[in-house]
Amino acid sequence: MSEASTAKKTILHDLHVELGAKMVPFAGYDMPVQYPTGILKEHLFTRDSAGLFDVSHMGQVVISGDDPASAIEELIPGDIQALAPGEMRYSFLTNNEGGILDDLIVTRREKDLFVVVNAACKEQDIALLEKGLAGKAEVRELADRALVALQGPKATAVLARYADVVTKMPFMTFREVSLDGVPCFVTRSGYTGEDGYEISIPNEHAVAFCRKLLAEDEVAPIGLGARDSLRLEAGLCLYGHDLNEQTTPISAGLLWAISKRRREEGGFPGAAVIKAEITNKPTMKRVGIVPEGRAPAREHTEIADEDGNVIGEVTSGGYSPCLEAPIAMGYVPFAFSAVGTKINLLVRGKARAATIVKMPFVEQRYYRG
Repeated sequence: MSEASTAKKTILHDLHVELGAKMVPFAGYDMPVQYPTGILKEHLFTRDSAGLFDVSHMGQVVISGDDPASAIEELIPGDIQALAPGEMRYSFLTNNEGGILDDLIVTRREKDLFVVVNAACKEQDIALLEKGLAGKAEVRELADRALVALQGPKATAVLARYADVVTKMPFMTFREVSLDGVPCFVTRSGYTGEDGYEISIPNEHAVAFCRKLLAEDEVAPIGLGARDSLRLEAGLCLYGHDLNEQTTPISAGLLWAISKRRREEGGFPGAAVIKAEITNKPTMKRVGIVPEGRAPAREHTEIADEDGNVIGEVTSGGYSPCLEAPIAMGYVPFAFSAVGTKINLLVRGKARAATIVKMPFVEQRYYRG
């Protein structure tokens, strides 16, 4: 039986097909990689207007109990106790070696936590949370809700037509909002580098509401292809590529996601390893790379020093529609990680000159309030 025939479908699957999407297997789901206009136009449309993404394949989880914020800190290095209700934080599940099992977003609500995890890691994440929080908190997956992202500079104007309160939400905040008469969980967040929202909506209302959004002049459907190029331009990691169980938060450049209290107190898996890396610097570091020429350097392309010694590997790479040039991310030894360092990319046996650059490649435009 083929991968496509066994793939799960989101509640919006038939709408994607109706809109002419090219469907591909992704993280166990049949997902739209692009629509008839193509990845390049979808990417630029999102940067200029408002793109609508189906991210319903991701896991939506509620963690409740007497003190779920304190409980989850035993599994992640994020400072969840410091969050006020309605605030969100990017964090990650770590293993005993300090490696990243998955990255996730934790929202503190009045009485519980709302957590969104990656689709490919969803089942293992939920099992890990259930085991790690047993006796301290209850873990419940919200399988009856769709999740869509409305991203781009015109996202706020569009969503405000359904609920003006969204205009006042700063980046990385949460509100329960009635949209077109439907109770939704709305966060001002996303993974494109643009201003925008993620909307958790009951399955039975998802298709109708998405049709209304797509009927707005400023909105178009956007597939996984443009989602990937948008997040790469924004310098954002993709789990399973730029992050994995051998990657630590420090080598990935994610120290900013671990507060001073959590660094000092520890109390999460791999805390000692991570603390040592903060003090002594990691062996490898994630960097931004701009190759010379027009051809992109794809994932797994070897990185070499100027003498031809292989020192690392590209983890994400492609063409930047906004810069009209190739860009990439990868890992190199800390000694080669300074901005301006000259390296070579070994593409089809030939060395291509490249330079380590500062990320993001394209300015992030989050609304801070």
